[in-house]
Amino acid sequence: MSYDMVITEHLRITILRLLEEQSSRVFNESILLDKVERYGFAPSRDRMRTELRWLEEQGLLSLSGETCLVATLTERGEDVARCRVMVPGVKRPSARK
Repeated sequence: MSYDMVITEHLRITILRLLEEQSSRVFNESILLDKVERYGFAPSRDRMRTELRWLEEQGLLSLSGETCLVATLTERGEDVARCRVMVPGVKRPSARK
């Protein structure tokens, strides 16, 4: 697996876990950009939108909005974030304590 794919898989699970930790299960793309930086990622807004749309295609979140995308975690996305389901292209999260 390429280094870029490893980074992409880590970014995707980070997005899902951030949404899962939020009580409303909702964040806009700007907040997600700020939050993923705390975990060592520095995606452009275009890259964040690409990953959010990919996650939506997989049924892991839903998107609304045009100027600023708003991501809402789906049940399937929560299952992936909690390590109940594996999806190719998303890193399997480590178990939480």
